[in-house]
Amino acid sequence: MRCTLIILMLFAPMTVAAAEQPIEVVKVERTEPIAYEKDIEPIFHNKCIVCHSGKELKGKFDVSTYTTVIKGSGKGPVVIAGKSAASPIVLYAGRTKKPFMPPKDEEPLTPQELALIKLWIDQGAKPPTATGEKLKIALYAPPANVVPIHAVAVSSDKTVAEGRGDQIHLFNAATGAFIRTLIDPKLVDSAGKPVKAAHLSLVESLIYSPDGKTLASGSFQEVILWDVASGEIKHRLLGFADRVVCLSYSNDGKMLACGGGAPSQDGELKVFDAAIGKLIVEIKDAHSDTVYGVCFAPDGKMLASCGADKFVKVFDVPSGKFVKSFEGHTHHVLDVGWKGDGKVLVSAGADNAIKVWDFATGEQTRTMNGHAKQISRLVFVGKTPQIVTCSGDQTVRMWNVDNGGTIRQFGSTSDYLYSVGVSPDGLIVAAGGQEGILRIYNGNNGQKLRELNPPGIELPKK
Repeated sequence: MRCTLIILMLFAPMTVAAAEQPIEVVKVERTEPIAYEKDIEPIFHNKCIVCHSGKELKGKFDVSTYTTVIKGSGKGPVVIAGKSAASPIVLYAGRTKKPFMPPKDEEPLTPQELALIKLWIDQGAKPPTATGEKLKIALYAPPANVVPIHAVAVSSDKTVAEGRGDQIHLFNAATGAFIRTLIDPKLVDSAGKPVKAAHLSLVESLIYSPDGKTLASGSFQEVILWDVASGEIKHRLLGFADRVVCLSYSNDGKMLACGGGAPSQDGELKVFDAAIGKLIVEIKDAHSDTVYGVCFAPDGKMLASCGADKFVKVFDVPSGKFVKSFEGHTHHVLDVGWKGDGKVLVSAGADNAIKVWDFATGEQTRTMNGHAKQISRLVFVGKTPQIVTCSGDQTVRMWNVDNGGTIRQFGSTSDYLYSVGVSPDGLIVAAGGQEGILRIYNGNNGQKLRELNPPGIELPKK
């Protein structure tokens, strides 16, 4: 069931189940109270977290923390403390109301799992205890039909990398030819079963080194540095608390910044020596929530970051000392970029706005509007004042941050866009999203050049 538990169901009428049998009702014999961190959180993390956490939440329901579970979905609470019989999470997952969840092609909750959730709710849906041990998450490969493109990168030689589900595929943007799939040969899941993929969880971030010889990929609790020519792993960076959702190389290629962190808990920001994979500095308490964007200053002496706490911040490198912050977004800030002259920062986020900042004064110089939904990524085109953005409104746009004007809009897609990449010369723009199709555009005129999928995967028929 993995990532489909519960929430698509919250948008349909509640009618009595008839065609399928409800999950068997069993009684849990317990002398001690149900513990969220021990009994309930593992169910959510092992079966639901792939699609109900991170930047885009199905049904606007997040299972990554107790707080977000209690907050509920876009349609209201899914847990009603003391009333399991009235809690949507029980009704739909227990298959006593339609639509039954998970879908019939995926494994449902076991009677024991459902019974534990019911008992936890009836006991008051109590939070985890302060002294409880930190949950060790058991990871398994996502279902084969979970193929969102969360990350895209374009190198100077026009090689495009896509993070599609737990896979990384490389293509020649000029011809559309498939180059290779990057595979971790030692990858196994929590049960010891071999997995043929780049990461065990979804690929959340990608970036090429300035010379194009190394590709860094971020996923759950790790970053891998790949040799592009051979497809082999050069370094594996560990020690992260949660997903690594953003990456940035310094212009000289010597440092790699990694950002992420557990939602609503703490933002994580680390800088590594890219040549040997050694940690240079971890910037503690950089943000009070997930870090979604990072970018080195052109001279590599400072690092800008942004996050779910609505702030853009700048830190000294390598000391990690706080320099200044920029406040003005009204929702999560999902990406940040530094203009080539080092004088201007640009940020964008879930408030659908692009904001341009004067670094010296800390003042906002303009707000650029045009996207109808949250802006998930922004990328500067080389050292120019041009940026490319993608959005949940299914569009890719190019802007000039000096005058605030829209240069062009690229061909629209049919689903939410998570990622966009652009070659340093601006000639190739690549974008991907929920539907799992990589689209390549001509950066000069916005024309769509091709749609790409790895070998063996057919593009949807139009």
